[in-house]
Amino acid sequence: MPDLFSDTDTDDYENQEHDLSRIGISLPSNLLNSFDKILNSRGYSSRSEGIRDAIRSYIRYYKWMADMTGIRQGVITIVYDHHQRGLIAAITDIQHDYMDLIQASLHSHVSHSRCVEVLLVKGDAKNVKSVAERLMAQKGVETVKLTTIPLEG
Repeated sequence: MPDLFSDTDTDDYENQEHDLSRIGISLPSNLLNSFDKILNSRGYSSRSEGIRDAIRSYIRYYKWMADMTGIRQGVITIVYDHHQRGLIAAITDIQHDYMDLIQASLHSHVSHSRCVEVLLVKGDAKNVKSVAERLMAQKGVETVKLTTIPLEG
């Protein structure tokens, strides 16, 4: 994964928030409605503050993934729409490409259209990140969560 942040970027992004930029985004209404409910329940003063908080969290997660090295044991959790054309085949192909990393998988039908899959992985951090990122990139995948720990000597 390329290093997208200099030391000053990662240390100072929260301190530079006085220099604001305006952006526009398009979101599906169900996603925005869910986001608004969370903002309301957590007491956010605005969508902008909630979006800034979500972006900060995303940056911390990206930096954590970029800093992973060595042999890792972990879990990849995937939630996806099984009606998305070609998605199940793509997920299966990715898993076959990483057969040496994936120790076990568990599949569950959450609803008529949604599935959750849990993969137990073990291997070099670079390869563990790679499988998670390939899964994230698939159209119809709602979420991918990677959790790992280093193996002790």
